[in-house]
Amino acid sequence: MKQKKKWFSHGLKDGVPIGLGYFAVAFTLGIAAKNIGMTAAQATAMSLTNLTSAGEFAALGIISAGASYGEMALTQLIINLRYCLMSCSLSQKIDPAAGIGHRLLTAFGVTDEIFGVSMGTKGRLSPFYSYGIMTAAVPGWTLGTLVGVISGSVLPGRILSALSVALYAMFIAVIIPPCRESRVITGLICVSMGASTLFAYLPGVKEISSGTRIILLTLVIAGGAALLFPVKEEPKEDDHGN
Repeated sequence: MKQKKKWFSHGLKDGVPIGLGYFAVAFTLGIAAKNIGMTAAQATAMSLTNLTSAGEFAALGIISAGASYGEMALTQLIINLRYCLMSCSLSQKIDPAAGIGHRLLTAFGVTDEIFGVSMGTKGRLSPFYSYGIMTAAVPGWTLGTLVGVISGSVLPGRILSALSVALYAMFIAVIIPPCRESRVITGLICVSMGASTLFAYLPGVKEISSGTRIILLTLVIAGGAALLFPVKEEPKEDDHGN
């Protein structure tokens, strides 16, 4: 029990910056939800059960257009398919003793930022580490949406633009620490950024959805890195004495 509390506290501490960033970014989502006629309760429920900014913004467009449930499901599948890759990778760091219930709950909280922070933590991870992050991140995203619906429309445009930059700042904060420790990771990030830029402008490729492009780049770059720079299996004993 003591180890579980220690892991939970560790995750909660790492999740606070993510939750604060989510709160700021979710303002714009709340405003967009209000603009298409969603109530505060509806928008809050959507953010509580869906931790994906791109998916939720796409959903608002589909709802506004009056599209079918089938189109909604297919769009969400394509946009969020990258989380399957992240979950597969993260599952290798979770304590092998963790049961299917813990793994399913952990998978619910997989986002770009949570995945980045989790993978940057050394050693095996307890599911309670993920629960700690989620305890800070999920309310931040949900409450940000709620406040955006209720009062975001009265904020000046400049402030809203500044808040939307917070998510990109979080991405930078996630990748900088690993870059300092590994030249390989630094190189891969640079390659990923360059390839992503090319894919956004090259004819025949730029027409592919952003979610599909991310999946293709992830498979190619991550697969190539695994072959060229294999990582030795980490010992089961982690830094917290488990």
